[in-house]
Amino acid sequence: MPSAERMTITMPSDMAEALRQTVAGGEYASTSEVVREALRDWTRSRNAELRDLETLRDAIKAGLDSGPGSSADQVFAELRARYADKP
Repeated sequence: MPSAERMTITMPSDMAEALRQTVAGGEYASTSEVVREALRDWTRSRNAELRDLETLRDAIKAGLDSGPGSSADQVFAELRARYADKP
């Protein structure tokens, strides 16, 4: 494990109690272990959200770069004309 840094955090008493109960139940060796796992999960989730946001930004940019758009009325008129003779 890389070097560790001691931090002090403040949380609502119900969260603190949940941490203590989890450790007392033997699921984790310490409250620090619980917090580290929670931060790892948060980091993974945050990184996924950032990737999704970047993908969305890229899609928006691609749409803007693709040229001027068409109005919905125009698109539907073209579709109706195209498929008017089809059974």
